[in-house]
Amino acid sequence: METLESFLVSGVFAFMLVFVRIGTALTIMPGIGDSFVPQNIRLFMALGLALVLSPVIQPFVPDPIPALPVLFSLILMEFVIGLFIGTIARVLMAALDVAGMIISTTSGLANAQVFNPSLASQGSITGAFLSMVGVVLLFVTNLHHLLIYGLVESYHMFPVGDVPDSGSMAEMMSRAVSASFMIGFQLAIPFVIVAMLLYIGMGVLSRLMPQVQVFILTLPMQIMLSMITLFFILSAGMLFWLTKFEDGMTFFLTSAG
Repeated sequence: METLESFLVSGVFAFMLVFVRIGTALTIMPGIGDSFVPQNIRLFMALGLALVLSPVIQPFVPDPIPALPVLFSLILMEFVIGLFIGTIARVLMAALDVAGMIISTTSGLANAQVFNPSLASQGSITGAFLSMVGVVLLFVTNLHHLLIYGLVESYHMFPVGDVPDSGSMAEMMSRAVSASFMIGFQLAIPFVIVAMLLYIGMGVLSRLMPQVQVFILTLPMQIMLSMITLFFILSAGMLFWLTKFEDGMTFFLTSAG
């Protein structure tokens, strides 16, 4: 009887709290939480991870089981923390969509809107391509292990039962958003430079030869130069984004430690 009671206290209760935080984070995180992953697959992965990580996280779980109102408050706080961690990873992933939108605008493809499965919304065709490449690289380079490790280490930053500091969470979120926009702009800098040089050249050509229809020549040349630029900088740009993504998650883990 004592063994069964201790199991209910330390096992089922810990599993429930761990599942709330991990399940919430996995539904938002890039790769696993994307819209093209079926909901039942996400649920099974969350259940499996919660079952495996429950013994590791069990020392952080309150013992014994608190009263029912406190239990509901614990579940709500675990949901908020999981939502916050998943959103941080998703914001860092959104840098690729920002870069894709800037690239599409500078290359004349801004009106070519397609469905971006990574964000589950309409976006630029370049942003959808970069987002899909980014998801593939996350799994190829095993960075999804860093996301799972971040969930485990989050119990140091956000212990179970403590009310999260909303001010610190808002500050970290604002830093992640600003860093995401900066990374996206840095990825798109070569395309901005190419477009600027093209516009300057076409402006000079229209002055030297007013009879030439500059606007008819500009758009196909702009698209062609953008595709050539993408061909040359794609590998270096994605490696740059992977480094920044890893640095962002490592900073989060360092803060947690």
